[in-house]
Amino acid sequence: MRLSQCPVRAAIDVIEGKWKPIIINALKPGPLRFGQLRRETPEATKKVLIAQIRELEKDGIICRKNFAEDLGHLKYGLTTYGRTLVPILTHMAKWGANHKERLAERSETSMLVHG
Repeated sequence: MRLSQCPVRAAIDVIEGKWKPIIINALKPGPLRFGQLRRETPEATKKVLIAQIRELEKDGIICRKNFAEDLGHLKYGLTTYGRTLVPILTHMAKWGANHKERLAERSETSMLVHG
């Protein structure tokens, strides 16, 4: 199979980027203003965060609009299509937590053997 035909590659193309999964995860509970997204990603530069937000908008994962309950303030929210990524990222988060645990256990075991 060619890389361009690989469905996993198509998914990765959308969520690839250090901050994209974090942005999507931050928007799970509901829309946020840019400043709130920055607080969720304090290590990201403003320039990189804006670029990744724009890419997610281009891919139809998030949208920006004025929300009725907060007139005059632009917020970012997941689109209906973007919400389809939530279960995938939830599974990835569970896998990541297990992986971190496994690494910690291996590190502890290694220290006992070599210590």
